[in-house]
Amino acid sequence: MTLAKRGLILGATAVAVAAVTVTGAGIHLSQSKAFFEESPKELIDQVWQLIDRNFVDATFNQVDWDAVRTEYLGRNYSSQEEAHGAIREMLEKLEDPYTRFMNPEEFRSMQIDTSGELTGVGIQISQDDETKDIVVVAPIEDTPAFDAGIRSQDVILAIDGESTEGMELNDAVSRIRGPVGSSVTLTIRRGEQELEVPITRARIEIHPVRYNVQTGPEGPVGYIRLTQFSANAATEMADAIKSLEGQGVTGYILDLRSNPGGLLYSSIDIARMWLDNGVIVSTVNRQGVVDEETANSRSLTNKPLVVLVDGGSASASEILSGALRDNERAVLVGTRTFGKGLVQSVRSLGDGSGVAITVARYLTPNGTDINKNGISPDISVELTEEQQEQLSTNRESIGTEADPQFAQALQALSTEIREARSRENVTTAPAN
Repeated sequence: MTLAKRGLILGATAVAVAAVTVTGAGIHLSQSKAFFEESPKELIDQVWQLIDRNFVDATFNQVDWDAVRTEYLGRNYSSQEEAHGAIREMLEKLEDPYTRFMNPEEFRSMQIDTSGELTGVGIQISQDDETKDIVVVAPIEDTPAFDAGIRSQDVILAIDGESTEGMELNDAVSRIRGPVGSSVTLTIRRGEQELEVPITRARIEIHPVRYNVQTGPEGPVGYIRLTQFSANAATEMADAIKSLEGQGVTGYILDLRSNPGGLLYSSIDIARMWLDNGVIVSTVNRQGVVDEETANSRSLTNKPLVVLVDGGSASASEILSGALRDNERAVLVGTRTFGKGLVQSVRSLGDGSGVAITVARYLTPNGTDINKNGISPDISVELTEEQQEQLSTNRESIGTEADPQFAQALQALSTEIREARSRENVTTAPAN
């Protein structure tokens, strides 16, 4: 079985925006919408069938899934809302917070926005499997959440004063979302601190790639910051590499810090820009079928590369950084990545609602399962609380010598450039 890459999202995170590019498949309303609205049991059975065919765990969390169908179809439902509640209850038995139901309004908020504009606070969140805490994966750069100082690994304790204890991930997202100009206050725990963070929602236009040329010890260096793997990320990445190649850079620093991931096909396309050959990622479903993606001899550069990662680098970021490191194409600098190795398929349902189903997990080329473990960098550089605060309040210093992780990456890249030149000199030296 081959998974359709353009219908998959990674990391099983939720995005507190009112529209987000999540998938290129399954976003349509059935012509039989009225039928499903009038026949709640048909909707419940539709969800049951999707889980039965696609859920990553063939044991369904040790639950007798056939008995679940009998139980829920044996009930009487007087409204569509009752059916929705039953579906949520049924999915809870899987104990996978990322396999979740979305009512029509929630589902519309996840549909493709072709303009690339989002409305909301710009924060991606996840739910800890064990503690059930609502945890920030990463704020999206240049969004209200980012500007307000929200950080990766912040724990959201309350939303507008309402405790998140026992709150479902989807409910948290719904409460954080809202119209442009409205505000929401998040109570967060950061280490030993508890902070109140007011955020004003806004319309957000996202360009995921930024780049420039910087001066390095071994000559000009191309710095590329990728903030998320959206539908236009690969195109913008290709443009950046081509532009920097034209400016004669000697090597690259690719910054994936606080990049919470996104589309699977985007990470594969971008990996191919850096790799001439080798495996990029293996996707494993519940039958154990491995769908392997490889490079296609179309890389845009072979110059030395260093990749910056941190605890906010998740899912698609981990696929890309894992592929580059396992193929010995790049050196990783920073801190351990987030550790989300799950793949979701988002499906539309007959009444205009939708369901996100965890359908697979992914492995790096060396067979490493990143879920919950993350990827450890080759060179570890931890930032102090003071350094994090300085970077968050002075964003212009990110990707400069004032950024300790970037400074270490530049040093590592200089070493890589010198070693590459030494190999070239040995190769081209005339025979005596």
